[in-house]
Amino acid sequence: MEALKTSSDMLFIPVGAAMLLAMHPRFAFLEAGTVPGKSSPAARVKLRTRFHRHFLFMTVLLLILLLSCAPIAAAAEPPKLDPANTAWMITASVLVLFMTLPGLSLFYAGLVRSKNVLSVLMQCFSITCMVTIAWVVVGYSIAFGDGGAANAWYGGFAKSFLSGLEIKTLKGSIPETVFAMFQLTFAIITPALVIGAYAERVRFSGMLVFTLLWLLFVYAPIAHWVWGDGWLQKMGLMDFAGGTVVHLNAGMAALVAALVLGQRRGFPETPMPPHNLTMAVTGACMLWVGWFGFNAGSALAADGSAGMAMLVTHIGAATGSLAWMFCEWVRYGKPSVLGIVTGMVAGLGTITPASGFVGPMGALAIGAAAGVVCFAATNFMKRTMRVDDSLDVFPVHGVGGIIGTILTGVFAAAALGGVGYPEKVTMGEQVFVQIVGVLAVAAWSGIVTWILLKVSDAVAGLRITAEEETEGLDTVLHNEKGYNL
Repeated sequence: MEALKTSSDMLFIPVGAAMLLAMHPRFAFLEAGTVPGKSSPAARVKLRTRFHRHFLFMTVLLLILLLSCAPIAAAAEPPKLDPANTAWMITASVLVLFMTLPGLSLFYAGLVRSKNVLSVLMQCFSITCMVTIAWVVVGYSIAFGDGGAANAWYGGFAKSFLSGLEIKTLKGSIPETVFAMFQLTFAIITPALVIGAYAERVRFSGMLVFTLLWLLFVYAPIAHWVWGDGWLQKMGLMDFAGGTVVHLNAGMAALVAALVLGQRRGFPETPMPPHNLTMAVTGACMLWVGWFGFNAGSALAADGSAGMAMLVTHIGAATGSLAWMFCEWVRYGKPSVLGIVTGMVAGLGTITPASGFVGPMGALAIGAAAGVVCFAATNFMKRTMRVDDSLDVFPVHGVGGIIGTILTGVFAAAALGGVGYPEKVTMGEQVFVQIVGVLAVAAWSGIVTWILLKVSDAVAGLRITAEEETEGLDTVLHNEKGYNL
């Protein structure tokens, strides 16, 4: 609209130029009614005629030049592909996929007992494959399509089978194919996080059914609410990279799944330590590196926002690790390797929603809160509540997502080093929006997850028998062993 206004205003320039020409001293005598050196009426008429010709010629010339440029000024600037942004987003997509394969796979596999190591690897790998196909068929459309009158709630089916995605189709300054791939990697890792809650006791077929349904009815709609121009995005929820969409969502699903499936045989009396901490730490280190693509990539550009997101992500991870380590050191007398890497994951998950909105000081505060609060939540869940969330998905990701999303509303303040709030929005108002987002996502994820677990159990069965659990999922479900020593 501004371009049109500007171009129309430019049409007044020829008139002004012509008026200035008329005011030139050479033609001033015309106003006085005399002609220097030529006083005859015929001479005055001749000069006036010459002046009018010059005036008309200059006006027409300037009009032609400006009208030829007007369409260029009036047309909206078409989106252009930015090679630097595209290169970064391709790299970020690889980094986020690297978080699941092999990062999360190795992290989870090292934390379970040796008789179940292959089952966890198999679950992560199969989820990657199945979510990819579901994303192509309809998942991307539900999350990032245009649902028309219902667009506040879901994206519709117009982009099913990635309809409309071509080589030249752009999403901002990057190809939409790259954007779809980047978002696919988020859709992969989120249900993969959930398997940590029911590890060592879930039937493979039931897990596949549940994951597919959960992607379509929980993850994709929530992604649309927050990132796909849905109602939470319009409300102004600040979630840069997935505090609600990924971490709180996965955490709530994990809590419900742990409650529905029940405790593992022998929990909590029987010790169930990780069988290979070396593997777990290796996977955790891969998660840390991959998380730069997760958070900095969510800027969808190679710019200052991405740079700050990368910096605060690293600060949050380091602070969360140390906070957890010192809490454990104080309470149990010794710091553990498992503790420091779990604190890292807590710090990363908690800084995720804030990563594009806060500065270094906010990252320090959020990372410290993550380490302390998630440590306390993990101990409370296992020792007091006796909830068998096998790999602590809810107290780490769920609780981390909650506190990170709410604290984003605080530390986004410009006075605290953040990017500031939208115009006329106060800290209290933004925190209120953050709390509404947390409650909405927690409620939808929790309720729908419970329904889908019941459906999956009826269709394929979820819980293995006590005898199968004792033998181990690797042998019972896959007829293989992780180690032949």
